[in-house]
Amino acid sequence: MSLQIFRTKHLSPDDQSDTGLHRCLSAWDLALLGIGAIIGTGIFVLTGIAAATQSGPAVILSFVIAGLACTFAALAYAELSAAIGGCGSAYGYSYVAFGELFAWIIGWDLLLEYGISVAAVANGWSGYFNNAMTAIGLPLPEMLTKAPKLGGLINLPASAIILLLMGLLIMGVKHSARTNNAMVFVKLITITVFIAVAVFNVNPDNWSPFMPYGWFETLPDGKTTGVLAGASLVFFAYVGFDAVSTAAEEAKDPQRDLPFGIVASLIFCTIIYIVVSGLLTGVVPYTDLNVSSPVAHALSLIGINWASALIATGVIAGLTTVMLVLYYALTRIIFAMSRDGLLSSFFSEVNPKTQTPVRVIVMCGVVMSLIAGFMPLGDLAELVNIGTLAAFVLVCLGVLILRIAKPDMHRPFRTPFSPLFPVLGMLSCGALMAFLPALTWLRFILWLTLGLIIYFVYSMRHSKLAKSA
Repeated sequence: MSLQIFRTKHLSPDDQSDTGLHRCLSAWDLALLGIGAIIGTGIFVLTGIAAATQSGPAVILSFVIAGLACTFAALAYAELSAAIGGCGSAYGYSYVAFGELFAWIIGWDLLLEYGISVAAVANGWSGYFNNAMTAIGLPLPEMLTKAPKLGGLINLPASAIILLLMGLLIMGVKHSARTNNAMVFVKLITITVFIAVAVFNVNPDNWSPFMPYGWFETLPDGKTTGVLAGASLVFFAYVGFDAVSTAAEEAKDPQRDLPFGIVASLIFCTIIYIVVSGLLTGVVPYTDLNVSSPVAHALSLIGINWASALIATGVIAGLTTVMLVLYYALTRIIFAMSRDGLLSSFFSEVNPKTQTPVRVIVMCGVVMSLIAGFMPLGDLAELVNIGTLAAFVLVCLGVLILRIAKPDMHRPFRTPFSPLFPVLGMLSCGALMAFLPALTWLRFILWLTLGLIIYFVYSMRHSKLAKSA
Protein backbone atom coordinates (compact mmCIF):
# COMPACT_ATOMS: atom_id res chain seq x y z
CA MET A 1 0.00 0.00 0.00
CA SER A 2 1.49 3.35 -1.01
CA LEU A 3 1.86 6.19 1.48
CA GLN A 4 -0.69 8.38 -0.29
CA ILE A 5 -3.29 5.58 -0.51
CA PHE A 6 -2.80 4.77 3.16
CA ARG A 7 -3.36 8.35 4.21
CA THR A 8 -6.43 8.78 2.08
CA LYS A 9 -8.06 5.51 3.14
CA HIS A 10 -7.12 5.91 6.75
CA LEU A 11 -8.40 9.43 7.29
CA SER A 12 -11.28 9.95 4.88
CA PRO A 13 -14.50 11.07 6.56
CA ASP A 14 -16.38 8.75 4.25
CA ASP A 15 -14.76 5.74 5.88
CA GLN A 16 -17.62 4.04 7.70
CA SER A 17 -15.55 1.47 9.55
CA ASP A 18 -16.56 0.93 13.15
CA THR A 19 -14.30 2.97 15.40
CA GLY A 20 -16.20 2.07 18.55
CA LEU A 21 -17.21 5.70 19.06
CA HIS A 22 -20.90 6.69 18.94
CA ARG A 23 -22.21 9.22 16.34
CA CYS A 24 -24.64 11.30 18.39
CA LEU A 25 -23.64 15.00 18.17
CA SER A 26 -25.65 17.52 16.12
CA ALA A 27 -24.45 20.79 14.55
CA TRP A 28 -25.71 22.76 17.55
CA ASP A 29 -24.07 20.30 19.95
CA LEU A 30 -20.78 21.03 18.17
CA ALA A 31 -21.31 24.82 18.23
CA LEU A 32 -22.12 24.69 21.95
CA LEU A 33 -19.11 22.43 22.43
CA GLY A 34 -16.98 25.20 20.88
CA ILE A 35 -18.59 27.95 22.98
CA GLY A 36 -18.20 25.78 26.05
CA ALA A 37 -14.49 25.42 25.36
CA ILE A 38 -13.76 29.01 24.30
CA ILE A 39 -15.53 31.21 26.86
CA GLY A 40 -13.70 30.53 30.07
CA THR A 41 -10.36 31.39 31.64
CA GLY A 42 -9.43 33.79 28.85
CA ILE A 43 -12.31 36.16 29.53
CA PHE A 44 -12.99 35.47 33.21
CA VAL A 45 -9.35 35.40 34.37
CA LEU A 46 -6.70 36.41 31.82
CA THR A 47 -8.54 39.55 30.67
CA GLY A 48 -7.70 41.21 33.98
CA ILE A 49 -4.09 39.99 34.02
CA ALA A 50 -3.48 41.15 30.44
CA ALA A 51 -5.10 44.55 31.05
CA ALA A 52 -3.18 45.18 34.27
CA THR A 53 0.26 44.01 33.17
CA GLN A 54 0.46 44.23 29.37
CA SER A 55 -2.22 46.09 27.42
CA GLY A 56 -4.21 48.41 29.69
CA PRO A 57 -7.65 49.32 28.26
CA ALA A 58 -6.18 48.47 24.84
CA VAL A 59 -6.74 44.82 25.80
CA ILE A 60 -9.70 45.26 23.44
CA LEU A 61 -7.19 45.54 20.58
CA SER A 62 -5.33 42.50 21.93
CA PHE A 63 -8.54 40.49 21.63
CA VAL A 64 -9.19 41.82 18.12
CA ILE A 65 -5.68 40.89 16.93
CA ALA A 66 -5.79 37.42 18.51
CA GLY A 67 -9.32 36.87 17.18
CA LEU A 68 -8.27 37.82 13.66
CA ALA A 69 -5.42 35.30 13.73
CA CYS A 70 -7.83 32.66 15.00
CA THR A 71 -10.35 33.46 12.26
CA PHE A 72 -7.84 32.57 9.54
CA ALA A 73 -6.95 29.37 11.39
CA ALA A 74 -10.62 28.51 12.02
CA LEU A 75 -11.43 28.68 8.30
CA ALA A 76 -8.51 26.33 7.61
CA TYR A 77 -9.75 23.95 10.31
CA ALA A 78 -13.26 24.07 8.83
CA GLU A 79 -11.99 23.08 5.37
CA LEU A 80 -9.81 20.22 6.59
CA SER A 81 -12.30 18.88 9.15
CA ALA A 82 -14.98 18.62 6.46
CA ALA A 83 -12.66 17.15 3.83
CA ILE A 84 -10.56 14.77 5.94
CA GLY A 85 -12.39 14.13 9.20
CA GLY A 86 -11.07 11.83 11.91
CA CYS A 87 -11.00 12.50 15.65
CA GLY A 88 -7.36 13.59 15.69
CA SER A 89 -7.91 17.26 14.77
CA ALA A 90 -4.71 18.92 13.45
CA TYR A 91 -2.86 15.64 13.99
CA GLY A 92 -5.01 13.90 11.39
CA TYR A 93 -4.78 16.80 8.93
CA SER A 94 -0.99 16.87 9.27
CA TYR A 95 -0.90 13.14 8.58
CA VAL A 96 -2.52 13.71 5.19
CA ALA A 97 -0.64 16.91 4.30
CA PHE A 98 2.88 16.22 5.60
CA GLY A 99 3.23 12.54 6.48
CA GLU A 100 3.79 10.55 9.65
CA LEU A 101 6.72 12.43 11.20
CA PHE A 102 5.06 15.83 11.04
CA ALA A 103 1.80 14.26 12.19
CA TRP A 104 3.60 12.95 15.25
CA ILE A 105 5.15 16.35 15.97
CA ILE A 106 1.84 18.16 15.77
CA GLY A 107 0.08 15.41 17.72
CA TRP A 108 2.70 15.63 20.44
CA ASP A 109 2.24 19.41 20.37
CA LEU A 110 -1.54 19.01 20.78
CA LEU A 111 -1.02 16.82 23.84
CA LEU A 112 0.83 19.76 25.38
CA GLU A 113 -1.87 22.24 24.29
CA TYR A 114 -4.88 20.40 25.61
CA GLY A 115 -3.27 18.85 28.67
CA ILE A 116 -1.83 22.11 29.96
CA SER A 117 -5.02 23.97 28.96
CA VAL A 118 -7.12 21.86 31.30
CA ALA A 119 -4.65 22.42 34.14
CA ALA A 120 -4.58 26.19 33.45
CA VAL A 121 -8.37 26.50 33.42
CA ALA A 122 -8.52 24.45 36.63
CA ASN A 123 -6.31 27.12 38.22
CA GLY A 124 -8.78 29.84 37.20
CA TRP A 125 -11.70 27.72 38.38
CA SER A 126 -10.01 27.29 41.75
CA GLY A 127 -9.74 31.08 42.22
CA TYR A 128 -13.46 31.64 41.68
CA PHE A 129 -14.38 28.58 43.75
CA ASN A 130 -12.33 29.83 46.68
CA ASN A 131 -13.95 33.28 46.38
CA ALA A 132 -17.38 31.65 46.53
CA MET A 133 -16.40 29.60 49.59
CA THR A 134 -15.05 32.73 51.29
CA ALA A 135 -18.29 34.59 50.56
CA ILE A 136 -20.32 31.98 52.44
CA GLY A 137 -17.89 31.95 55.35
CA LEU A 138 -16.03 28.73 54.53
CA PRO A 139 -12.66 29.86 53.16
CA LEU A 140 -10.11 27.19 52.30
CA PRO A 141 -6.66 27.33 53.93
CA GLU A 142 -4.28 29.36 51.75
CA MET A 143 -1.81 26.48 51.67
CA LEU A 144 -4.41 24.39 49.84
CA THR A 145 -5.25 26.98 47.16
CA LYS A 146 -1.79 27.87 45.82
CA ALA A 147 0.97 26.06 43.95
CA PRO A 148 4.30 25.65 45.77
CA LYS A 149 5.86 28.36 43.56
CA LEU A 150 3.32 30.84 44.97
CA GLY A 151 3.94 29.88 48.59
CA GLY A 152 1.32 27.16 48.99
CA LEU A 153 1.36 23.39 49.33
CA ILE A 154 -1.05 22.35 46.55
CA ASN A 155 -3.95 23.88 44.64
CA LEU A 156 -6.41 21.30 45.92
CA PRO A 157 -9.62 22.57 44.22
CA ALA A 158 -7.84 22.64 40.84
CA SER A 159 -6.76 19.01 41.27
CA ALA A 160 -10.13 17.83 42.55
CA ILE A 161 -12.29 19.29 39.75
CA ILE A 162 -10.26 17.47 37.09
CA LEU A 163 -10.83 14.16 38.87
CA LEU A 164 -14.58 14.86 39.00
CA LEU A 165 -14.65 15.56 35.25
CA MET A 166 -12.78 12.32 34.71
CA GLY A 167 -15.77 10.46 36.13
CA LEU A 168 -18.20 12.36 33.89
CA LEU A 169 -16.23 11.64 30.70
CA ILE A 170 -16.07 7.95 31.54
CA MET A 171 -19.89 7.86 31.53
CA GLY A 172 -20.05 8.75 27.81
CA VAL A 173 -19.90 11.60 25.32
CA LYS A 174 -23.66 12.20 25.17
CA HIS A 175 -23.84 12.67 28.95
CA SER A 176 -20.88 15.03 28.70
CA ALA A 177 -22.51 17.00 25.85
CA ARG A 178 -25.75 17.43 27.81
CA THR A 179 -23.83 18.67 30.83
CA ASN A 180 -21.86 21.04 28.63
CA ASN A 181 -25.01 22.47 27.01
CA ALA A 182 -26.60 23.18 30.39
CA MET A 183 -23.49 24.87 31.74
CA VAL A 184 -23.03 26.94 28.56
CA PHE A 185 -26.55 28.29 29.15
CA VAL A 186 -25.57 29.25 32.73
CA LYS A 187 -22.36 30.83 31.43
CA LEU A 188 -24.19 32.98 28.89
CA ILE A 189 -26.66 34.16 31.55
CA THR A 190 -23.68 35.17 33.70
CA ILE A 191 -22.16 37.21 30.88
CA THR A 192 -25.52 38.84 30.16
CA VAL A 193 -25.85 39.89 33.82
CA PHE A 194 -22.35 41.39 33.81
CA ILE A 195 -23.00 43.36 30.62
CA ALA A 196 -26.38 44.60 31.90
CA VAL A 197 -24.85 45.81 35.17
CA ALA A 198 -21.53 47.13 33.83
CA VAL A 199 -22.96 49.18 30.97
CA PHE A 200 -24.57 51.57 33.50
CA ASN A 201 -21.39 51.91 35.60
CA VAL A 202 -18.78 52.78 32.98
CA ASN A 203 -16.44 55.67 33.77
CA PRO A 204 -14.80 56.84 30.50
CA ASP A 205 -11.85 58.21 32.50
CA ASN A 206 -10.80 54.60 33.15
CA TRP A 207 -10.00 54.22 29.45
CA SER A 208 -7.31 56.89 29.66
CA PRO A 209 -4.49 56.30 28.94
CA PHE A 210 -5.84 53.79 26.45
CA MET A 211 -2.47 52.22 25.55
CA PRO A 212 -0.19 52.73 28.58
CA TYR A 213 2.29 50.00 27.56
CA GLY A 214 2.48 50.81 23.84
CA TRP A 215 2.48 48.15 21.15
CA PHE A 216 5.39 45.98 22.28
CA GLU A 217 8.40 46.15 24.59
CA THR A 218 10.79 43.60 26.07
CA LEU A 219 11.70 44.34 29.69
CA PRO A 220 15.18 43.74 31.22
CA ASP A 221 13.91 40.60 33.00
CA GLY A 222 12.86 39.09 29.66
CA LYS A 223 9.14 39.65 30.11
CA THR A 224 7.14 41.40 27.40
CA THR A 225 4.48 44.13 27.55
CA GLY A 226 2.27 45.99 25.09
CA VAL A 227 -0.79 45.31 22.97
CA LEU A 228 0.93 42.61 20.88
CA ALA A 229 2.29 40.84 23.98
CA GLY A 230 -1.22 41.07 25.41
CA ALA A 231 -2.57 39.48 22.23
CA SER A 232 -0.14 36.56 22.70
CA LEU A 233 -1.48 36.09 26.23
CA VAL A 234 -5.23 36.54 25.63
CA PHE A 235 -4.90 34.22 22.63
CA PHE A 236 -5.46 31.60 25.31
CA ALA A 237 -9.06 32.87 25.40
CA TYR A 238 -9.63 31.40 21.94
CA VAL A 239 -8.18 27.98 22.64
CA GLY A 240 -11.03 25.55 22.21
CA PHE A 241 -12.67 26.13 18.83
CA ASP A 242 -10.25 23.59 17.37
CA ALA A 243 -11.52 21.08 19.94
CA VAL A 244 -14.72 20.87 17.89
CA SER A 245 -12.78 19.12 15.13
CA THR A 246 -11.84 16.28 17.50
CA ALA A 247 -15.53 15.27 17.58
CA ALA A 248 -15.57 14.30 13.89
CA GLU A 249 -16.14 10.60 14.58
CA GLU A 250 -18.98 11.32 17.01
CA ALA A 251 -20.77 13.91 14.84
CA LYS A 252 -23.93 12.84 12.98
CA ASP A 253 -22.95 14.63 9.75
CA PRO A 254 -19.33 15.75 10.14
CA GLN A 255 -18.89 17.20 6.64
CA ARG A 256 -21.77 19.62 7.15
CA ASP A 257 -21.76 20.15 10.92
CA LEU A 258 -18.05 20.58 11.75
CA PRO A 259 -17.51 23.80 9.72
CA PHE A 260 -20.70 25.23 11.23
CA GLY A 261 -19.62 24.39 14.79
CA ILE A 262 -16.10 25.79 14.36
CA VAL A 263 -16.95 29.07 12.62
CA ALA A 264 -20.17 29.85 14.53
CA SER A 265 -18.57 29.36 17.95
CA LEU A 266 -15.55 31.53 17.09
CA ILE A 267 -17.58 34.44 15.69
CA PHE A 268 -19.97 34.47 18.65
CA CYS A 269 -17.18 34.35 21.23
CA THR A 270 -15.08 37.06 19.55
CA ILE A 271 -18.00 39.52 19.79
CA ILE A 272 -18.54 38.61 23.45
CA TYR A 273 -14.84 39.12 24.25
CA ILE A 274 -14.67 42.59 22.74
CA VAL A 275 -17.80 43.75 24.59
CA VAL A 276 -16.80 42.29 27.98
CA SER A 277 -13.17 43.47 27.90
CA GLY A 278 -14.27 46.99 26.97
CA LEU A 279 -16.79 47.15 29.81
CA LEU A 280 -14.42 45.57 32.33
CA THR A 281 -11.71 48.20 31.82
CA GLY A 282 -14.37 50.93 31.78
CA VAL A 283 -15.89 49.96 35.12
CA VAL A 284 -12.67 50.08 37.18
CA PRO A 285 -9.06 51.22 36.52
CA TYR A 286 -7.10 48.55 34.66
CA THR A 287 -4.46 48.54 37.42
CA ASP A 288 -7.01 46.96 39.80
CA LEU A 289 -7.62 43.91 37.62
CA ASN A 290 -4.50 41.82 38.29
CA VAL A 291 -6.45 39.22 40.30
CA SER A 292 -7.60 35.64 39.69
CA SER A 293 -11.28 36.66 39.41
CA PRO A 294 -11.33 40.11 37.73
CA VAL A 295 -14.98 40.11 36.58
CA ALA A 296 -16.40 39.44 40.05
CA HIS A 297 -13.71 41.65 41.63
CA ALA A 298 -14.62 44.62 39.41
CA LEU A 299 -18.27 44.46 40.46
CA SER A 300 -17.25 44.21 44.12
CA LEU A 301 -15.12 47.35 43.79
CA ILE A 302 -18.11 49.38 42.60
CA GLY A 303 -20.29 47.99 45.41
CA ILE A 304 -22.56 45.64 43.46
CA ASN A 305 -21.95 42.61 45.64
CA TRP A 306 -25.08 40.67 44.64
CA ALA A 307 -24.00 40.70 41.01
CA SER A 308 -20.45 39.80 42.01
CA ALA A 309 -21.66 36.69 43.84
CA LEU A 310 -23.89 35.71 40.89
CA ILE A 311 -21.04 36.20 38.44
CA ALA A 312 -18.70 34.06 40.55
CA THR A 313 -21.26 31.23 40.61
CA GLY A 314 -21.82 31.41 36.87
CA VAL A 315 -18.11 31.54 36.14
CA ILE A 316 -17.54 28.35 38.14
CA ALA A 317 -20.04 26.58 35.89
CA GLY A 318 -18.56 28.24 32.80
CA LEU A 319 -14.98 27.24 33.50
CA THR A 320 -16.15 23.71 34.15
CA THR A 321 -17.38 23.40 30.55
CA VAL A 322 -14.02 24.60 29.26
CA MET A 323 -12.18 21.89 31.15
CA LEU A 324 -14.73 19.29 30.09
CA VAL A 325 -14.38 20.01 26.35
CA LEU A 326 -10.59 20.34 26.36
CA TYR A 327 -10.24 17.17 28.44
CA TYR A 328 -12.51 15.38 25.95
CA ALA A 329 -10.43 16.63 23.01
CA LEU A 330 -7.18 15.47 24.59
CA THR A 331 -8.46 11.93 25.05
CA ARG A 332 -9.65 11.71 21.42
CA ILE A 333 -6.27 12.84 20.06
CA ILE A 334 -4.44 10.22 22.12
CA PHE A 335 -7.03 7.67 20.94
CA ALA A 336 -6.34 8.57 17.30
CA MET A 337 -2.55 8.42 17.71
CA SER A 338 -2.79 5.08 19.46
CA ARG A 339 -5.04 3.68 16.74
CA ASP A 340 -2.36 4.66 14.19
CA GLY A 341 0.29 2.79 16.16
CA LEU A 342 2.24 5.92 17.15
CA LEU A 343 1.30 5.29 20.77
CA SER A 344 0.68 1.95 22.46
CA SER A 345 -2.53 0.13 21.51
CA PHE A 346 -3.26 0.18 25.25
CA PHE A 347 -4.74 3.66 24.70
CA SER A 348 -7.09 2.77 21.83
CA GLU A 349 -9.23 0.33 23.77
CA VAL A 350 -12.89 1.44 23.93
CA ASN A 351 -15.05 0.30 26.84
CA PRO A 352 -17.96 -1.63 25.25
CA LYS A 353 -20.43 -0.46 27.90
CA THR A 354 -19.76 3.31 27.90
CA GLN A 355 -18.25 3.47 24.37
CA THR A 356 -15.45 5.69 25.70
CA PRO A 357 -11.64 5.19 25.87
CA VAL A 358 -11.62 4.77 29.66
CA ARG A 359 -7.90 4.02 29.98
CA VAL A 360 -6.93 7.28 28.28
CA ILE A 361 -9.45 9.28 30.31
CA VAL A 362 -8.09 7.97 33.61
CA MET A 363 -4.42 8.42 32.70
CA CYS A 364 -4.96 11.99 31.47
CA GLY A 365 -7.06 12.88 34.50
CA VAL A 366 -4.42 11.80 37.00
CA VAL A 367 -1.56 13.58 35.19
CA MET A 368 -3.48 16.84 34.64
CA SER A 369 -4.70 16.82 38.23
CA LEU A 370 -1.09 16.78 39.44
CA ILE A 371 -0.04 19.55 37.02
CA ALA A 372 -2.98 21.75 38.07
CA GLY A 373 -2.11 21.29 41.72
CA PHE A 374 1.56 22.17 41.46
CA MET A 375 1.99 24.73 38.61
CA PRO A 376 0.75 28.39 38.66
CA LEU A 377 -1.61 29.83 36.02
CA GLY A 378 0.77 32.29 34.29
CA ASP A 379 3.36 29.65 33.38
CA LEU A 380 0.65 27.28 32.17
CA ALA A 381 -1.12 29.83 29.92
CA GLU A 382 2.01 30.87 28.01
CA LEU A 383 3.00 27.23 27.45
CA VAL A 384 -0.47 26.46 26.06
CA ASN A 385 -0.40 29.41 23.68
CA ILE A 386 2.85 28.51 21.92
CA GLY A 387 1.69 24.94 21.36
CA THR A 388 -1.68 26.07 19.98
CA LEU A 389 -0.15 28.68 17.67
CA ALA A 390 2.26 26.11 16.25
CA ALA A 391 -0.69 23.82 15.49
CA PHE A 392 -2.57 26.66 13.79
CA VAL A 393 0.41 27.49 11.57
CA LEU A 394 0.64 23.88 10.36
CA VAL A 395 -3.11 23.60 9.73
CA CYS A 396 -3.02 26.73 7.53
CA LEU A 397 0.02 25.33 5.71
CA GLY A 398 -1.81 22.02 5.31
CA VAL A 399 -4.64 23.74 3.41
CA LEU A 400 -2.13 25.19 0.92
CA ILE A 401 -0.26 21.91 0.43
CA LEU A 402 -3.41 19.85 -0.10
CA ARG A 403 -4.78 22.40 -2.60
CA ILE A 404 -1.67 21.64 -4.69
CA ALA A 405 -1.16 17.93 -3.93
CA LYS A 406 -4.86 16.89 -4.04
CA PRO A 407 -6.72 19.54 -6.07
CA ASP A 408 -9.59 17.13 -6.84
CA MET A 409 -10.25 16.10 -3.22
CA HIS A 410 -13.89 16.62 -2.22
CA ARG A 411 -14.13 19.77 -0.07
CA PRO A 412 -17.63 20.40 1.34
CA PHE A 413 -16.27 23.67 2.77
CA ARG A 414 -13.52 25.76 1.15
CA THR A 415 -11.51 28.51 2.87
CA PRO A 416 -12.44 31.78 1.13
CA PHE A 417 -9.82 33.93 -0.60
CA SER A 418 -7.33 31.05 -0.66
CA PRO A 419 -4.33 31.16 -0.70
CA LEU A 420 -4.48 34.63 0.91
CA PHE A 421 -6.32 33.68 4.12
CA PRO A 422 -4.19 30.58 4.91
CA VAL A 423 -1.02 32.64 4.34
CA LEU A 424 -2.33 35.41 6.61
CA GLY A 425 -3.15 32.75 9.20
CA MET A 426 0.41 31.43 9.11
CA LEU A 427 1.91 34.92 9.36
CA SER A 428 -0.35 36.19 12.14
CA CYS A 429 -0.05 33.06 14.29
CA GLY A 430 3.70 32.97 13.70
CA ALA A 431 3.98 36.62 14.76
CA LEU A 432 2.06 35.93 17.99
CA MET A 433 4.51 33.11 18.73
CA ALA A 434 7.38 35.58 18.34
CA PHE A 435 5.94 37.84 21.04
CA LEU A 436 6.02 35.10 23.68
CA PRO A 437 8.83 35.09 26.31
CA ALA A 438 12.11 33.25 25.66
CA LEU A 439 11.50 30.88 28.62
CA THR A 440 8.26 29.73 27.02
CA TRP A 441 10.14 28.95 23.79
CA LEU A 442 12.74 26.97 25.75
CA ARG A 443 10.07 24.82 27.43
CA PHE A 444 8.37 24.26 24.08
CA ILE A 445 11.61 23.17 22.39
CA LEU A 446 12.36 20.76 25.25
CA TRP A 447 8.88 19.24 24.91
CA LEU A 448 9.30 18.76 21.15
CA THR A 449 12.77 17.25 21.66
CA LEU A 450 11.30 14.70 24.06
CA GLY A 451 8.61 13.92 21.49
CA LEU A 452 11.16 13.29 18.73
CA ILE A 453 13.09 10.91 20.96
CA ILE A 454 9.90 8.91 21.62
CA TYR A 455 9.06 8.87 17.91
CA PHE A 456 12.42 7.50 16.75
CA VAL A 457 12.71 5.03 19.63
CA TYR A 458 9.14 3.66 19.57
CA SER A 459 6.54 5.23 17.26
CA MET A 460 8.40 4.94 13.95
CA ARG A 461 8.85 1.19 14.47
CA HIS A 462 5.32 0.39 15.64
CA SER A 463 3.12 2.61 13.45
CA LYS A 464 0.57 1.03 11.09
CA LEU A 465 2.26 2.81 8.23
CA ALA A 466 5.59 1.10 9.02
CA LYS A 467 3.89 -2.30 9.29
CA SER A 468 2.06 -1.84 6.01
CA ALA A 469 5.33 -0.93 4.28
